[in-house]
Amino acid sequence: MKIGDKVKLTKIPADLPADNVPLQTLFRGCVGKTFTIAGFDDDLVELHVGEAFGKTAEHHQIWVAPDHLKRVGA
Repeated sequence: MKIGDKVKLTKIPADLPADNVPLQTLFRGCVGKTFTIAGFDDDLVELHVGEAFGKTAEHHQIWVAPDHLKRVGA
């Protein structure tokens, strides 16, 4: 995977804090949707996901392990 690739979030990370409702809601709203890889932070992939919530892409960001993503397209 590289910056600019389109990926689909396939699952919510198991280690998200259960008591962090906004973070849980953010990830739940992204599962099954396609995003463009914006960057990397060590072993995590950065996604700008605001469009899934009717905002600009950069309004919300998540960082997720590559095994929670599926590359889509060519």
